[in-house]
Amino acid sequence: MVGRLVLIWVSLLFLNSFPTHAETRQRTLLNHNWQFYKYPDAHLADPLIYDVRPTVRGFDDSVNADAKPTEAEAVVKHASILKAWILPTGNVFLADEAKRHRRPEGHPGSDFPFVQASFDDSQWEAVDLPHDWAIKGPFYTGDNPEVGGGMGRLPSPGVAWYRKAFSLFPQDRGKQIYLDIDGAMSYSMVWLNGHLVGGWPYGYSSYRLDLTPYINKQGKNQLAIRLDNPPSSSRWYPGGGIYRNVWLVKTAPVHVSQWGTQITTSDISDASAKLKLTVSIDNTAAHASTVTVQNKVYELSVDGQYSPTEVAAFPEQKVRVAGNTSTPITLTAELKDPKLWGPVPQQTPHRYAVITKIIENGKTIDEYTTPFGVRTLTFDPNVGVLVNHQPIALQGVNQHHDLGALGAAFNLRAAERQLEMLQEMGVNAIRMAHNPPAPELLELTDKMGILVLDESFDSWYKKKTPLDFHLIFKDWHEQDLRALVRRDRNHPSVIMWYIGNEVGEQYSGEEGAEVAYALKNIVKQEDPTRPVTASKNWAKADFPFSHALDLISLNYQGEGIRQRPEFEGTERIRTPPSYPLFHQQHPGKVILSSETASAFSSRGVYYFPVTEDESAPVRDGLGGNSETKQVSSYELHAVDFGSSADKVFRYLDNHPYVAGQFVWNGWDYIGEPTPYYSSRSSYSGIIDLAGVKKDRFYLYQSQWRPQLPMVHILPHWNWPDRVGQVTPVHVFSSGDEVELFLNGQSQGRKRLHPNTYRFRFDNVIYEAGALRAVAYKKGKFWAESVVHTTDKASSIKLTSDRSVIRGDGLDLVFVTADIVDSEERTIPDASHKVTFMVSDNAQIVATDNGDSTNFTPFPSASRNAFSGKVLAIIRVKPSERAEPGAAEKGEASGFITISAQAEGLTPSTITVAIKRVASKTD
Repeated sequence: MVGRLVLIWVSLLFLNSFPTHAETRQRTLLNHNWQFYKYPDAHLADPLIYDVRPTVRGFDDSVNADAKPTEAEAVVKHASILKAWILPTGNVFLADEAKRHRRPEGHPGSDFPFVQASFDDSQWEAVDLPHDWAIKGPFYTGDNPEVGGGMGRLPSPGVAWYRKAFSLFPQDRGKQIYLDIDGAMSYSMVWLNGHLVGGWPYGYSSYRLDLTPYINKQGKNQLAIRLDNPPSSSRWYPGGGIYRNVWLVKTAPVHVSQWGTQITTSDISDASAKLKLTVSIDNTAAHASTVTVQNKVYELSVDGQYSPTEVAAFPEQKVRVAGNTSTPITLTAELKDPKLWGPVPQQTPHRYAVITKIIENGKTIDEYTTPFGVRTLTFDPNVGVLVNHQPIALQGVNQHHDLGALGAAFNLRAAERQLEMLQEMGVNAIRMAHNPPAPELLELTDKMGILVLDESFDSWYKKKTPLDFHLIFKDWHEQDLRALVRRDRNHPSVIMWYIGNEVGEQYSGEEGAEVAYALKNIVKQEDPTRPVTASKNWAKADFPFSHALDLISLNYQGEGIRQRPEFEGTERIRTPPSYPLFHQQHPGKVILSSETASAFSSRGVYYFPVTEDESAPVRDGLGGNSETKQVSSYELHAVDFGSSADKVFRYLDNHPYVAGQFVWNGWDYIGEPTPYYSSRSSYSGIIDLAGVKKDRFYLYQSQWRPQLPMVHILPHWNWPDRVGQVTPVHVFSSGDEVELFLNGQSQGRKRLHPNTYRFRFDNVIYEAGALRAVAYKKGKFWAESVVHTTDKASSIKLTSDRSVIRGDGLDLVFVTADIVDSEERTIPDASHKVTFMVSDNAQIVATDNGDSTNFTPFPSASRNAFSGKVLAIIRVKPSERAEPGAAEKGEASGFITISAQAEGLTPSTITVAIKRVASKTD
């Protein structure tokens, strides 16, 4: 469609129920007190497999990230697999009832000891969820490891079991009992009281199981969950285990369906907005019921509190719901004086909530809360993305799902910290690379006003690794895709759906385009309001694959791929700068760059000589060192198919119709450690794995927050071996002019010229002392910064990201130890071994230093500093969870004490207050 495609709707924040009556729905975390066992070797595991898999032979996980995907391998099937019992779990997400799976008779595995209530699991490991079995290590090191650098050299593959016993209450008699699993990696299969209930293969999908047929209404119920995480199944670290929340949901037989509400808007003005609400109602009883459905709208405060009275109401409606069916109803209402949801800082993320009540015979039997936001979204091929009719340049990053030293196990505070630091840099958008996120992550993006590209798959029928999603794509793509869209379709932060990332089908002409069309149609059936696309690192403007998608989403092609002379004649992807070609071929489609840069650096490491190029690959002597496995932080180097940040900015500035970029990537992540696959984690993050900002952070901040007075100098100024030698100094600033001083002597005053994004002082002769950069804007002082040559290390300085921590055993405080001199200046090359200690009421969860080559296990309390810094992640000890009492008043319930020491240095101690809160227990 040529011209503007205008999409207007309201979106759900999350689809959780918060009951106010004991008789209504109850949704309880089922995270505590599980027993866990992982087989020491997958070859010793039980035979209860989902399906047979191809044999992996000679796979090299260090293959280039943009390598062409290949065809799937055939496997020989046999009868002793459980796939036929698992497939029916997804039936509700298959639109064609004829394609739904009929469950075979019987309960395979019922005689296996691990699924039986009588089995003694007391010798198993006691764990709480979310749980990542691999993150504690140990790392695989050396050549030809069992798990290579691509998957983070951690023991994520394997077969394991989780067991938990629970009981119901007398008042639960007659209720439906569901188990909601937000994410389990992977091929999860669930037994209850010896009965195989169901499961779900894709580790990133959220899913529900109906436990009701197998539940013991009186006495103990025994859950047993088997996971089978294959080797060579991912291009990055997947983690292993039940790594997201698990919920026990109790409802009346007549209740709102799973993810059963959708709310959209039209006719939005300053005075009013028309609300359209669809509610799907399940009746699991054999007989019909007539119920009244009531829906009221409330305004939400910043902290999620409801307004005292409703601000709008839908008309009540009586509904007859036949037995064993699901019945949708659609209602409309008017919202007066709507407050719009929009991305910060330009707009405010206002939110509302609809409370849906189902009433039978005058009694509320179900209550379901749907927070949402009102906004308009416009896609203009010449302007980009407009939110509430205001152009918003997409200043985005890609984010993998792991949380650094915490692994894949989701933690709300750790995710919030990542987003806070990205917003500090100027980020207003996130791409979920390359899989569905944790539900709570979208709650954060809604609350914080961050736009989201919600992605489903990294592969379709063609494989990137031998045992990746391609093995189950045929059987599960519809269920996975509908589940994702139903769960997330009304989050106001979600602005588009991504159905694939650099998939092999982009190479296969009309055949690949047909797959794209089919997937897009599935999404449109669930949510016709948002565009659907997939990223392309190969498909050109005239390829059928490009025509199949609503938007043009390019990975690296905009700036050109491998255009340096050294790549001529190679078989790798080589693409000229392509924004104009796509714009000419698709004049009615918005273009954005879903992956840019893939630039590299090791925080605090600098190599000489410094390239004069705007962007360069990494080679020994050219920004890299294959012995130390580190990359220079002059921030001029990128993966062979990528570009420096400077080059990306130049191409975007010269093609203003491009909607924006999503940098690869925001934070370093475990796995995929290009260019050195003997390491554990990536080099491409703007923020390192420990959460310390690299120099690149300030380059992006200078461009994305032009009104923030800032100036940043690199490198550090401790170079005793470079006295009298040329040592280039680069400066990032939001000003338009910078003067640099070394020990009070001016090194020149420079202005930024068009298509330049840094101030380069490439002829500075090193001498110890002080570098001072003074920035100006429009001729007036703007900001200044100083970097000193430090004295010798004398002590440790501790700083925490917050002064108060909740006492629920889930909240975290991130404590950074700096090796400092007598003036408390960080020693930029210090590598002292630091040991952390905490008071008895606290626990060290993990430590890290941001060094991609460091193989100290993450749970270790001792770790060498890297470039002068090391991090500890602390929580209140679970056994010391504070009692309920004064959460509203913010009263403290004591303190935790954190100390750090290192040989030859003065130790340091800080305290963090504990806020009393009620913890969510089982």
